Amino acid sequence: MNIKVVKLKDISRIIINEPKTYNSLSFKNLNDLIKVFKKLDYDRKTKVIILEGAGKGFSAGHNLKEVRNLKSKKKYQRLFNLCSKLMLRIVEGRKPVIAKVHGAAYAAGCQLVASCDLAYSTKEALFATPGVNIGLFCSTPMVAVSRKVNRKPMMKMLLTGEPIKANYAKEIGLINDYFPKSKLNKEVLKIAKKIASKSNLTIKIGKQTFYKQLEMPLRKAYSHTSKMMTINMMAMDAKEGISAFIEKRKPVWKNK
Repeated sequence: MNIKVVKLKDISRIIINEPKTYNSLSFKNLNDLIKVFKKLDYDRKTKVIILEGAGKGFSAGHNLKEVRNLKSKKKYQRLFNLCSKLMLRIVEGRKPVIAKVHGAAYAAGCQLVASCDLAYSTKEALFATPGVNIGLFCSTPMVAVSRKVNRKPMMKMLLTGEPIKANYAKEIGLINDYFPKSKLNKEVLKIAKKIASKSNLTIKIGKQTFYKQLEMPLRKAYSHTSKMMTINMMAMDAKEGISAFIEKRKPVWKNK
């Protein structure tokens, strides 16, 4: 299996396990990832998902040998549509997804990092949208990355194809933080456990509302979020959380 799932209580780790191709996003890997994310989205035991790669890198993006052999507009379109479907599955999903990046995340691999809700890396990790170097502008990767990074640094990444280091990736908002390689797993699990301790229902409502309101004009965003807060307020967990705060005790979530 190129895609492995390891469960740790209420946290599920998805591992792209194809180090020979630097965990490339081939047709097979894209389809398998979509299936796995869909399954975990409806898994009641999973509260947080961690996405990582095996071997030396996180993901090198599309498998260029596979891309070279497609040779028809229809097949190219199918590949890029499938890749977009995966990114949307992550963004529109119910569960928070954390990218754990221990090596290079290039092109669609960088897009994958940007599509996750949170991202943490090693100090040595590199990020790039290098399509311009091979005559193929990173147009689909820039959709996700440009929603995390401001225009000037984004355009520099796209126009030069040069990789950026973890400290700069944090500075421009592509990742949350970076750590020594020996501490990455521990730090990612720490944040995953903290998120998993919250109400699953509240997190689901909040994640979906966050991305939806970002694309709205200000007035419409306030109208939408007011409705969503009202829906959230009617849930048992909101009532339990407020009561627990007032009574100075730990909340007992029902995820309802």
